[in-house]
Amino acid sequence: MIGKTLRHRYHIESLLGEGSTAAVYLARDERLNRVVALKMLLPHVNEAARKRFFQEAQSVAQLNHPGIMGIYDMDEEDGKAFLVVEYVEGKQLSEYIPAPAHEVVELGRQIAEALQYAHDRQIIHRDIKPANIMVTPTGQIKIMDLGLALPREAKRVTAAGMIIGTPAYLSPEQAQGLALDYHTDIYSLGIVLYELATGELPFATDDIPALLLQHVKQPPPSPRKYVPDLPLALENVILKALEKSPSRRFQSCEAMAKALAVSIRSESAADQPTRPSQPVNPHADEQRVTRVYVADDHTVLRRSLVSFIGQHDQYVVIGEAGDGESALRDILSLSPDVVLLDLNMPVKGGLDILPNIRAEAPRVRVLVLTGRDEEWYIMRALRAGAHGYLLKSSSEEELVDAIEKVFSGQLVLGRGVAEKVVTGMLRGPEDQEKLNDLERQALLLIAGGYENDAIAERMGMSLTDLIEVIAGAMDKMNAKDRYAAALQAVRHGEILLEELHGQ
Repeated sequence: MIGKTLRHRYHIESLLGEGSTAAVYLARDERLNRVVALKMLLPHVNEAARKRFFQEAQSVAQLNHPGIMGIYDMDEEDGKAFLVVEYVEGKQLSEYIPAPAHEVVELGRQIAEALQYAHDRQIIHRDIKPANIMVTPTGQIKIMDLGLALPREAKRVTAAGMIIGTPAYLSPEQAQGLALDYHTDIYSLGIVLYELATGELPFATDDIPALLLQHVKQPPPSPRKYVPDLPLALENVILKALEKSPSRRFQSCEAMAKALAVSIRSESAADQPTRPSQPVNPHADEQRVTRVYVADDHTVLRRSLVSFIGQHDQYVVIGEAGDGESALRDILSLSPDVVLLDLNMPVKGGLDILPNIRAEAPRVRVLVLTGRDEEWYIMRALRAGAHGYLLKSSSEEELVDAIEKVFSGQLVLGRGVAEKVVTGMLRGPEDQEKLNDLERQALLLIAGGYENDAIAERMGMSLTDLIEVIAGAMDKMNAKDRYAAALQAVRHGEILLEELHGQ
């Protein structure tokens, strides 16, 4: 074919490559004076392969995205069918294996965004692998070879239950010959990113039946087994994409792209707010990803929290620790949006590191998650800088709600906290009698950790008069003691969290 001109227009210059069903040539479109690639169907291919060849043309023709190879024409000459497609100059993604974390994130984000564009148009690729992805000299990815791409309205060109695709990158659904949707591309992209990050495939054997069984049944090894310093958040993104059940993977490539984008911190992140301080629309989860850090010395509980949080597309866990010293070091380095912090941990506890977080990472919001429900712990945590206090007995729904509220700037006192501190709450906030200035000042100083004699001195009154003021405040707050009254004042907005943190 080299040297021939097809349709008096496409002059073939060289062979670029050859697969099982088609050969790809470098050619020049003499009419438009541009370099193109010709993908020519090989003779004697079976009818299913021929149908897939034309299906590719119909699939790609619907797509116009910088991350997807473009198609210009479909024609035939002397019984030879061919596609005229964009010639992509660059390297195969396989040449980047292994890559540093920031490169994995950038390339993965681009691939996910391009796949989202295709999925939005009801097209799934079904054969995502490094050989089908090019990287141009400018760093732009191009998804190639949509020969297996399947528009929703297209008829199947393989028999029901037939496995088609590249075994090392098959989703569990493909390995079982099940019906496919966009989740299959998410899984295959997870395999690609695993290999890109570690230089290894999660499942690798020459025994194809055993390989298929691994995709269906065997959990992948931790990527950090191969790359110990791989960011935990990036590992979590990869492993979530590789969940066996489609319902536990990312529910869109867009969500996966956003999780990748926040999985490692840019150089300037320490100087920039991680999120706006004003309240966030709770219905806009798809517009953002919240970076969460988990600090708890109970390994089983911590891993359970990480797993649960990872099931939600709006969160990505960027780190975890079992002691306060390690947690503080990570938090100051990673600058998460929200920290779930246990109070009692070895080396340093949550109460020990809270003031440091507040002073050195003021944009990080801290939700205390603990089993301690004593008033003293609650007041100390809030005074030290916590934005919320939740008991470990809280439900998963309450935890998600608390993370959202803390993230948006609200104070959270979980169910079981205020109830434990404040007894007999028969009046709602609208019926609550307001504190006068003396009562409010006294409770603010109590919340600040001052004892009664110091408060009396600061307020310039006798201890007897102060006790009467505190008693009046306790009555209005319907509280059993001075700490409970102060906490209730915070709960109902009589004392602002900013004032409390300033004490």
